[in-house]
Amino acid sequence: QTNKTSKYQVGSGNVETVSKRLKERLRVCVATCNRADYSKLAPIMFGIKSHPEIFDLEVVVLGSHLIDDYGNTFRMIEQDEFDIGSKLHTIVRGEDEAAMVESVGLALVKLPDVLQRLAPDILLVHGDRFDALALATAAALMNIRILHLEGGEVSGTIDDSIRHAISKLAHYHAVCTRSAERHLISMCEDHSHILLAGCPSYDKLLSAHQRDDYTDIIKSWLGDDVKEQDYIVALQHPVTTDIKNSIKIYELMLDALISFNKRTLVLFPNIDAGSKEMVRVMRRKGIEQHPNFRAVKHVPFDQFIQLVAHAGCMIGNSSCGVREAGAFGTPVINLGTRQTGRETGENVLHVRDADTHNKIYHALELQFGKRYPCSKIYGDGNAVQRILKFMQSIDLSEPLQKKFCFPPVKECISQDIDHILETQSALAVDLGGTNLRVAIVSMKGKVVKKYVQLNPKTFEERIELILTMCKQAMADAVHLNCRILGVGVSTGGRVNPQDGIVLHSTKLINEWSSVDIRTPLSSALHLPVWVDNDGNCAALAERKFGHGKGMENFVTIITGTGIGGGIIQHNELIHGSTFCAAELGHIVVSLEGPECMCGSHGCIEAYSSGLALQREAKRLHDEDLLLVEGMTVNNKEQVNAIHLINAAHLGNSKAESVLHTAGTALGLGIVNILHMINPSLVILSGVLAAHYENPVRQVISQRALLSAQGTKVMVSELEDPALLGAASMVLDYTTRRTY
Repeated sequence: QTNKTSKYQVGSGNVETVSKRLKERLRVCVATCNRADYSKLAPIMFGIKSHPEIFDLEVVVLGSHLIDDYGNTFRMIEQDEFDIGSKLHTIVRGEDEAAMVESVGLALVKLPDVLQRLAPDILLVHGDRFDALALATAAALMNIRILHLEGGEVSGTIDDSIRHAISKLAHYHAVCTRSAERHLISMCEDHSHILLAGCPSYDKLLSAHQRDDYTDIIKSWLGDDVKEQDYIVALQHPVTTDIKNSIKIYELMLDALISFNKRTLVLFPNIDAGSKEMVRVMRRKGIEQHPNFRAVKHVPFDQFIQLVAHAGCMIGNSSCGVREAGAFGTPVINLGTRQTGRETGENVLHVRDADTHNKIYHALELQFGKRYPCSKIYGDGNAVQRILKFMQSIDLSEPLQKKFCFPPVKECISQDIDHILETQSALAVDLGGTNLRVAIVSMKGKVVKKYVQLNPKTFEERIELILTMCKQAMADAVHLNCRILGVGVSTGGRVNPQDGIVLHSTKLINEWSSVDIRTPLSSALHLPVWVDNDGNCAALAERKFGHGKGMENFVTIITGTGIGGGIIQHNELIHGSTFCAAELGHIVVSLEGPECMCGSHGCIEAYSSGLALQREAKRLHDEDLLLVEGMTVNNKEQVNAIHLINAAHLGNSKAESVLHTAGTALGLGIVNILHMINPSLVILSGVLAAHYENPVRQVISQRALLSAQGTKVMVSELEDPALLGAASMVLDYTTRRTY
């Protein structure tokens, strides 16, 4: 049957032998190491067996198939009526990494004689197990062509390294997904030697998971009282690169399952280092005797399909969860890092940092009993047909030397439990003239927690206090389950938001000009920082959370201690060439008006701000013209704008006149804005907004051009526009990135 070449030249042969083989059947050796890879190889083996005129099948069994502790699963191969040509006992018993290395060495000692005797044209190797690495190494050194199944995929643990190493040894590849194909191409594999086939196991499960007897299978494994979608399948393997943590996760999973109180089928872990310790954990917790659990070493694949397809949930780190289960829409909880990077359907919820019993329990609450759309990421049911055709196309006279190329590869994206359980949030800082406020603000605009302190007078004290308050908020955010994405700062004055610098401050905030806020905050907090004027922040708050949501063009006017605002044009905030745009409080409405804090005369702020109203209230009070019946002012109480407003409401004509002038001045300024930029909405914000709403509307109806008179005027419903606007800078920019 074999030529007489050197032991290590089996696959090459002389020209006469190669020519002869081209006319003969293709000798295909399928080597299977464990129950998992057999489920992928069996459909191909059946396909090969069904074409005896084309293929000659040889079967080699090694690894955990031949170990009693793992169910002696070679028997299911015999039950499928395959002739096993060679059984190789290659597992060195042990519970550490050294045992795996010794097992690879033992396989390498035994395999050459078998491969020399069988002299296959092609060796089929599946996946990422250490046994498969021994197979690929031996075949590559003996010049036997290797067809690798499921290469190019990405997951966690040492399996990744082994899978990619086998891919480099293999000559041909049958991959399951387009992404895996791209990964192999980026690893320099010849594109013409890569087949996008899909997963062979999908050929069986897509057609078989609707068996009529699935209820009998469920009862036989879980009990007569168990109903469809009311049980859990658990399958957790050790992570050989982090055995200690994987055992901890296994223990937490079992604790969560015990607490969840649902009937659960627990399969024993695979043979990797750490598996014995995991079994000890299972027995220490009494899982095998627990009434809610059924612990088994092996389930035949056709029955396992039914159990997974009709489960209320699957949990663990088996590739079956992130691959096959998606074909049924079964909800899956993937624990730890073993499958990190695998392409998954929306049915998979990742708990990568499975560090608490509660987190796993919460994931069970979220997933159990759900049904998802069926996913065909890993196959459409025609993989075997493609693979058989691909093998027939292999030119055995072609040299084994590989070709190389270097295209890019796109990474996959999936959901994560931490992003579900944590609230994406921002730290918002508002530098007012009196108070310094810091808040944790959620993505939906909820102020989760707020901190208020008097604003210090000096620069050094102010920066120190901001950092102290932010650090406190960040510490609290952990306990509040908030993930802080960045810091947004709202401050008075003219701001360069590109560099995070306050160029010129208002007189209300001393020592706050030419100040770089971004650098000290970002350096100390290790977070991105955004800074802008408080008026602009108010406009941003309205755009994200308020009346401006969905509006393309609008203006926000802040009526508080001063008058400010922001302009949104074509969905973007207008800053101006020197960051002086939207200084709306300094629109001049009178040539002979009162002096403004900016040094000019007749500005809106000089008429309509809280400070202007306070000035007029003091003047009237000094002239004994403020108080009317029903009003009192304590000697220790400072007269302010509220007293003026109350007096006007009680019929004080002098106070009414002041408010009328203030409202008219604000209305005239807004008319100028309407004529300049023609927004579709004006939003009045701040403590005085409600008092100015009607006067502004009246002035617009009297003074604006006809085409602008229909502009809507609304009072903001936001409680903290400065904080919300500061937060929106963070939330808008950081969440543009894809997780």
